Amino acid sequence: MIIPKTKEEIELMRESALVVSRTLGMIAAELKPGVKLSYLDELAESFIRDEEKALPGFKGLYDCPSTLLISANDQVVHGLPTNYEIREGDILSIDCGAIKNEYYGDHAYTFTIGEIKPEIAKLLKVTKESLYKGIREFKSGNRVGDIGFAIQNYCESFGYGVVRELVGHGLGKKMHEDPEVPNYGKRGRGKKFIEGMTIAIEPMINMGTHRVKQLKDGWTIVTEDGRPSAHFEHNVALVDGKPELLSTFAYIYKELGIDSDEEKEFRQIDLVL
Repeated sequence: MIIPKTKEEIELMRESALVVSRTLGMIAAELKPGVKLSYLDELAESFIRDEEKALPGFKGLYDCPSTLLISANDQVVHGLPTNYEIREGDILSIDCGAIKNEYYGDHAYTFTIGEIKPEIAKLLKVTKESLYKGIREFKSGNRVGDIGFAIQNYCESFGYGVVRELVGHGLGKKMHEDPEVPNYGKRGRGKKFIEGMTIAIEPMINMGTHRVKQLKDGWTIVTEDGRPSAHFEHNVALVDGKPELLSTFAYIYKELGIDSDEEKEFRQIDLVL
């Protein structure tokens, strides 16, 4: 059952989402060769608890052992923050959740470490573009399949594989609410969007095959062919019939010196950093 939120609840969810946004921005400043993933996880937990006065959203959920899920290179999602040391040329999907005001925030960004191959940079660019193509379909009159179709159609036009086994989802007082939001589908199919819906849209796109497998740790999902994968995620509410971004990559961009207005069309309320 879809649980619509009031405008007051959506603002509480925006606060939760921005806890994650600021955490990812803080982590962005720490990413360099030689840094251990476990160190990033410790930083994130301390920041969420001490600086944001919130709770890690992942730790303990479904027995998750960590605050961050960090997936490197051919890892798609759910990578555990081990003692792996970051290397030049890595790409890292960093997924983070937080609980504040009883509501969850949950989003992700794929970072680059130093110089990466042009074909991998293109994968990341297309995947992030597909996220916004999906967000544009989250509007009154549309259905879940419209988001999936937009993402799938765009990414497959570049020859990329769209992961089937893992999907976006409703978000609220639970990390995973109805509906599931696949990154593939057919226009006009699936549950209809209603005012006040809050969802996480998160394309997971592989350079090669869409097929994935799980490692023996019971968490990490990797591409079946060992080729790279990218993952970007935003939290979005349906407000006045249009998508309203609750999360932001602006804190990441501030740390990395990136100038972008990609989120502007999805904000009825100006973001103050």
